[in-house]
Amino acid sequence: MSIRVLICDDHEVVREGLRGLISRQAGMSVVGEAGTVAEAIDAAGRAKPDVVIMDVRLPDGSGVEACRSIREARPETKVIMLTSYADDEALFASIIAGASGYLLKQTRGQAVVDAITGVAAGRSLLDPDVTGKVLERLRESRAEDPALASLTDQERKVLVGLAEGKTNREIGEALFLSEKTVKNYVSRILDKLGLSRRAEAAAYMAKHKPRL
Repeated sequence: MSIRVLICDDHEVVREGLRGLISRQAGMSVVGEAGTVAEAIDAAGRAKPDVVIMDVRLPDGSGVEACRSIREARPETKVIMLTSYADDEALFASIIAGASGYLLKQTRGQAVVDAITGVAAGRSLLDPDVTGKVLERLRESRAEDPALASLTDQERKVLVGLAEGKTNREIGEALFLSEKTVKNYVSRILDKLGLSRRAEAAAYMAKHKPRL
């Protein structure tokens, strides 16, 4: 089955390059394009893509916010953030918003194709070290947020997985836990944080993420 891709970038030449690259792949198709946050959210709602390639900076706002909105509306849609240069703040915000990965615009074409294939299959492009830094931020924020402070170390690890958009099985494989155990952790985490849906975890972490 073809991987459905939505391209969001405010530069037409970038969109054309990505469209040409993706269209040449036998197992991929471009189902929409957008140049703003509003267009991206609308296009994702209509086209229901498997993967969105999202520019971090857009004329009407942040691609990170668009990522969060798209993932909350349809958690099965994966988002790869795209930017011109490495930016730690944007990287952390993207992870917390539920992005599956982060690529530089100068990345070679085959690497982009591999990234799309990977996240569509449920894999993360994130380096384990980056995930570790997000966990450290969570630990630092406990003193500021009573709800986060109530989470155990294992629950915080599961919360990071939730915010990255991982399934219970994927979280379990990363933490060496059974899928049922992860499901129980998720229920406890949502209860402690006063959330009703797992998709709200990314928004919660973005709102409560500590300052650099």
